[in-house]
Order: sequence, then C-alpha cells, then structure tokens
Amino acid sequence: MRVLIAGCGYVGNALGLRLAQAGHEVWGLRRDASSLPAPIRPVSADLLDLLLEVQLPRVDRVVYAVSADGSSEEQYRDAYVHGIANFLDVLESLGDPPVQLIYVSTTAVYGDEGGEWVDETTLPSPDDYRGAAVLEGEELVRAGSIPSVCLRLAGIYGPGRTRLLERVRSGEARCPGVGPIWSNRIHRRDAAGALMHLLTTDMLDGTYIGVDDEPAPICEVYRYVAGLLGVPEPPAADVGRSRPSNKRCSNRLLTASGYHFEFPSFREGYSMLLKSNPAGVG
Repeated sequence: MRVLIAGCGYVGNALGLRLAQAGHEVWGLRRDASSLPAPIRPVSADLLDLLLEVQLPRVDRVVYAVSADGSSEEQYRDAYVHGIANFLDVLESLGDPPVQLIYVSTTAVYGDEGGEWVDETTLPSPDDYRGAAVLEGEELVRAGSIPSVCLRLAGIYGPGRTRLLERVRSGEARCPGVGPIWSNRIHRRDAAGALMHLLTTDMLDGTYIGVDDEPAPICEVYRYVAGLLGVPEPPAADVGRSRPSNKRCSNRLLTASGYHFEFPSFREGYSMLLKSNPAGVG
C-alpha cells in the first residue's frame, strides 16, 4: 500500500512510522517536510498551492491530518476548508485518484451537549468557528468522488503533550465547581492505531468517533493524576467561561469495526506516560 499523509505532524508521524514498519510506502506532506523521520518520505508543499498536483506522489490512500497554523478563524478555514477543497480538486483531477481518503476531524463538531452521550448519529452542533470549519471540511470530503472516512478525535495526549500533567503538578488545575464536567481523550498511539485500522480494514466507510473507552469527569482525571504525581488534588473553583465542553463520546462503532485500544482509559495512558517521563513535563 502507498499512503500519503497530508499534515504529517503529531499523529501523522506516529501513523507513518507504523505503516512503514508494516511494510507500506509512506509519504508525509508538510510545508517543510525536511524534519520528518525516516522512513517517511518527505513532500514539502503547501495545501493551498494551485500547483500542488505536480508535487504529489501517486498513492493508493491519503490521510488528511492537518492542524491550523494558529487560532484565528482565517487560519482554521485555511486548514479545514480551503486546504481540503484544493486537495480534493487535485486528487480528483488525477487519472488514477486514491481509492480512499481519511479526514481527521474532531469531536468539537458536537459542541457542548450538557453531559449527554453522543455518537455518530448525533447531529453536530459546533460551539464556535473552530468546530464549524472542521465540520465544513467533513462535508466537502463526503461530497467528493473519492471514498472517504471521517475520524472524529477527542483530546489527543501522549509524549510531548503533557499539559494536563503539568497543570496538576504546578497546582494550576482547578476542578469545575458545578459538575460533573465530562471529558474525552485518546492517546496518540491509539489515534495512530485507529487510523491504521481504518486504512487497512476493507469495506469501512462513513464516520467514526476516536475516543477511549471511558469518558470521565475532568475532576476524576485530575485526582488520579495528582495521585500518580504525589501532589495535592486540585481544589474546586468556578471556572466560568473557561469551562470545557461537556459531553460523553461513545467509541462503540469504532470498536465494533474491530479496533482494540492499547490505552482503554486515561488511567493506563497517564500511568504509562509518567513511567516513561516521571517528571510529567513536555
């Protein structure tokens, strides 16, 4: 299998290395791809470039796993609307287009659901322009001619992404005073593993939610991490407008398709993260 990962970053690198280890040919596309680890083959290109076609390798499957360059609405639309639109135009113009496109989306397309369960049948209702831009990208992918899959990932953590650990360790973390406020997450290894599963399993299409088995109140996560670190539990406080989106995301469709989680909950994930990095810092 020949795979191009567009936006080969935190998750894309992990996916590319897995694919290469399994014997597949992998290309990683970034504006500057010179730092990509071997054996991922670098493609330095801009997804907004109208001449993108001449820079792309011919592949069987593509994964669109970009991140916005910043937090502005324009930057989000460049990444998730204009970028994917141009990418689709180029792919569809090829004489031998890919047989599958996987679009890496986010559970932010659901917005705040008041602590209720959501799954792939739940109507998306983004809270802001970030989720709205990603959802618009999903719609463009589904309207295209290339068979597609959308994987909606929750908060991704793992090596190098230890912000929650750092906040608990420093005493900065606060438990929302009104709760429970539910949180959802996925370890980078499972995000890459789920993408590889979707790439290598025949007849999968549609939309999947990529979260671990156990949504958890954010206070419960903080307390568990505090115990691992040997620091005081975060106090309760009114977090006001900074309160995280409150929903419980179900991974039942993904697991029913045959994917098995390496880190089924935050407990296994954060325990392993601290074993490999006892200081709990990035």
